[in-house]
Amino acid sequence: MRKSSGEADLRDFIRVMRDADEVIDVTEPVTEEYQAPKMAAATDKLLYFHDLRGERAVMNVTATRRSLSLALSIPESETVQKLSLASYNGEVIDDGTLSFSEVDLRRIPVMHHFPLDAGRYITSGIVFSSYDGVTNASIHRMLVHDEKSVVARLVEGRHTYALHQKALEAGERLPVAVVIGVHPAVTFASCTRVPKGKELIYAAELLGGEIRVRSCRNGVEVPDAEIVLEGYIGTGVTDEGPFVDITGTYDRVRQQPVIEFTGMHLKKDFIYHGILPGGNEHKVLMGAPYEPSIFRAVAVVTEVKNVVLTNGGCGYLHAVLQVRKHTQGDAKNAIMAAFATHTSLKHVVVVDEDIDPADLRDVEYAIATRVRGDQDIMIITGARGSSLDPCRLEDGTNVKVGVDATMVLGREDEFIRAGW
Repeated sequence: MRKSSGEADLRDFIRVMRDADEVIDVTEPVTEEYQAPKMAAATDKLLYFHDLRGERAVMNVTATRRSLSLALSIPESETVQKLSLASYNGEVIDDGTLSFSEVDLRRIPVMHHFPLDAGRYITSGIVFSSYDGVTNASIHRMLVHDEKSVVARLVEGRHTYALHQKALEAGERLPVAVVIGVHPAVTFASCTRVPKGKELIYAAELLGGEIRVRSCRNGVEVPDAEIVLEGYIGTGVTDEGPFVDITGTYDRVRQQPVIEFTGMHLKKDFIYHGILPGGNEHKVLMGAPYEPSIFRAVAVVTEVKNVVLTNGGCGYLHAVLQVRKHTQGDAKNAIMAAFATHTSLKHVVVVDEDIDPADLRDVEYAIATRVRGDQDIMIITGARGSSLDPCRLEDGTNVKVGVDATMVLGREDEFIRAGW
């Protein structure tokens, strides 16, 4: 990981991507109504819009594992293993306070992504919240409600939801600050299940040891960002959705909390960051943060080499585990460890060291040549599944399938692959 002064920002990363020939400059005028999202769906390179309704914007900031590797300064082949060793020992440095102007969300080129979406959605906004000495940072989709407020999808049981409920029980509002346009290491940390309140500390670790933050007027601390929206989540709720989620299908309409903004901070010539719903950046940010925790869990039961949450599995529902077996039952134990760690997983395939878990043709070869359906397939019914899976049951349960696509110990000579 890099050595940093704690001041790395989105603009620094754009320069890194430009040096790696991973940026496409879009100089012609582009609209935020479908046009920019369609362009992002057609490439995995970082799109730099110089005129998105008169403003600057980026999409596909980390739409590939290579771009994530560049963001974290970790070789792509070592990313999961190194991230599994996180110690959450970064330093958060107080860098003063932010100044705010009057809120007007119309100044920001928030996109309307798909025809059946409820409206314009902020998709990269990280909600920093703080209540009773406890902090949190996590991404929530936010439907623009009017020029001063949004409707946020707060998933039940998650940390922002819990802090909001605690504030309401005390008759208070939850102070928040929504940041848009940060260094992707901060985004990655906010998407990772870390020990409670450790998101900024983890971001500091990913950035090389420290991160600088500034305080909003409501007491919430935020890192460097292109856009900061200060506000509160109170008792108000309204319809949120439909919205295209990770599976590329529309999530349903729910009653969700309204965030009322009290101030807005914009950098000069700010750069808006939009994430295409169901696109590859969405999948990377949904899945890659889970891979290190699955790696750690599987390492308890067998020798694990790599973990990949696949793009075709929406970056969230399918995992391929690469292991070195020491006993014949190791692969099945690995499957159970993965399911227990990431409860939204639906299908898990375990492969040997000679199979590249990121190459799905290689994985399919392992399934074709190393699986006996009566012995190597585990089916678990009535297990908790993902709320995003369209085929889940009404009670939220689903069927999980584990596939042991490894060689039988003691018969490895029969599986030697020809080559030069």
